[in-house]
Amino acid sequence: MTSRVPASNLDPAVAARLRRTADGLVPAIAQQYDTGEVLMLGWMDDEALHRTLTTGRATYWSRSRQEYWVKGDTSGHVQHVKSVALDCDADTVLVKVDQVGAACHTGDRTCFDADVLPLELPGK
Repeated sequence: MTSRVPASNLDPAVAARLRRTADGLVPAIAQQYDTGEVLMLGWMDDEALHRTLTTGRATYWSRSRQEYWVKGDTSGHVQHVKSVALDCDADTVLVKVDQVGAACHTGDRTCFDADVLPLELPGK
């Protein structure tokens, strides 16, 4: 797979730290800033991260549509960015947001509340 790191206005010091997948992306976890609720996982390239940091709106790269999407532009379910952090390996972005409406494209509050798997722990 070819790496796609398009020209971006992302701070070069931040860009140099990012550890991207082979296709030039980093996973971005969206979390509700005040409750800690994990809302969704999206993907960002350098430009999506730059737009997120400079507009205050969560912007992702759609792998299926091969285009940028600003969360809420079509659904109205906006993510207002409160903070952005890199994990210790700089290979994942945590975007703390104030979520308006559903975060999941299915209409659920989060992408992780509809299909909880049963635990099969030994001795329980």
